[in-house]
Amino acid sequence: MAQLQLPLFAEGVTPITRDLGVACQDGKVIYFYGTLPVFTHQQSDVRSFRLFTSQLYAEGKVRQSDIVRTFGVTPISVKRAVKLYREHGPGGFWKPRRARGAGVLTAEVIEQAQALLDQGQSVPETARALGLQTGTLRKAGYAGRVHVSTKKKRLGRGRS
Repeated sequence: MAQLQLPLFAEGVTPITRDLGVACQDGKVIYFYGTLPVFTHQQSDVRSFRLFTSQLYAEGKVRQSDIVRTFGVTPISVKRAVKLYREHGPGGFWKPRRARGAGVLTAEVIEQAQALLDQGQSVPETARALGLQTGTLRKAGYAGRVHVSTKKKRLGRGRS
């Protein structure tokens, strides 16, 4: 006959559920099942935190509200971590993030844009000629990727 385990936690352990608890000691986070430590990670190791709490949720050991209440995280962050765990497994937490490529401003396009700007064309004219958005070319100017002349053209208005 199975014996019931009382929900006993050592002093300083915060209960997550009736059976699971967590404690912080010397910069480490320790998760307990009753009195048995089951997982440990550094306090600053957010990836391990997300991994372990996602495992607990995916296995049905805790509810989302338990994680939110105990750790003070947002419900959406829990949902995202669980989705990552379900789709990619534990290794998904350590994959490098996907970054966007160079976009439309390749070295060749920047060279063409600079040539047109050097000939005296305005930013909107140059953008239209190259099939770019004006904002894209302006941002490249702010970032120093192209040199945009700050001289303003004078209109032929005479003074009387």
